Amino acid sequence: MGLPLGLSVFAVGLAVLAIITLAAGVKIVPQGHVYTVERFGRYARSLDAGLGLITPFVERIGRKVNVMEQVIDVPSQQAFTRDNAGVTIDAVVFYQVLDAARASYEVSSLDLAATTLTMTNIRTVVGSMDLDQLLAHRDEINERLLRVMDAAASPWGVKINRIEIKDIVLPADLAGAMARQMKAEREKRASILEAEGQRAAEILRAEGRKQSAILEAEGRREAAFRDAEARERSAEAEAAATGMVSRAIAEGDIAAANFLVAEKYVDAVRAIATAPNPDLNRADRGLIGREGVLDEPIVRGAGRIRFDDTLWRIEGPDLPAGRRVRVTGIGGTVLRVEAA
Repeated sequence: MGLPLGLSVFAVGLAVLAIITLAAGVKIVPQGHVYTVERFGRYARSLDAGLGLITPFVERIGRKVNVMEQVIDVPSQQAFTRDNAGVTIDAVVFYQVLDAARASYEVSSLDLAATTLTMTNIRTVVGSMDLDQLLAHRDEINERLLRVMDAAASPWGVKINRIEIKDIVLPADLAGAMARQMKAEREKRASILEAEGQRAAEILRAEGRKQSAILEAEGRREAAFRDAEARERSAEAEAAATGMVSRAIAEGDIAAANFLVAEKYVDAVRAIATAPNPDLNRADRGLIGREGVLDEPIVRGAGRIRFDDTLWRIEGPDLPAGRRVRVTGIGGTVLRVEAA
């Protein structure tokens, strides 16, 4: 005999209810997430990644919390530095939920709270720094923001890993002033370097002149010493020769006396020949600029020409006989000529 119809319907309904109840009690939590379980509206426990079970009709899933590291893009905002320079600044915040229960029930909207807290602290940090310090110490700003934000977010079960300032935008007039200041500073450094280079060059040139003067003085001293030594040797030799001739004369050697007289005569003639003759120069100064015709060619720079019945030796470029020449100077008894 079969079951009564009403009993069959009840059995089927009971089976369906059991299946629905079982399905409602099984929860699959994806990797990187944590689900909170609420019992009669109150937090009871958390389900980690994987397969989890809850009591149907008594417990339910409260919040689905992402426990992976997340990033918040903080909107740009204007802030003023300690020296009243207005800047536009934005940042990014990297955080991770460590306690899903506190992140779910200690703060209403975690992203909004973190964004608002970051913006507030950015204005506080920027207001405590000068503009030059702000632009030059981004790492210090990031470190100070991270320290404050991490302490503030700790009660929410959140770990602030990093805060990075993305950009600091200056007003156009302030950026132009800084650009002019930088240009002036660079020109100043360039002028200083150029002046230092010129100073070093002058020092080197002065040192070179000093060394040259020292070497020249040493050369003159050495030359004077050698000239004095040569004159001393010459005087000694002349004295020795004179002594020998004197002894020979004392011994009656007439040839020695004739030799001494001849030597002195030759020296006197040489001195007369090489010494300037003022009277001759005055008499013959009128020859300079005169022109004449060569009686014979100038060969190897030497020749002769006649002026006023006087035959002169001449020096000049090689020229043929009959060529007209001009006197340019007088050296002793020799005229210097050039082609006229």
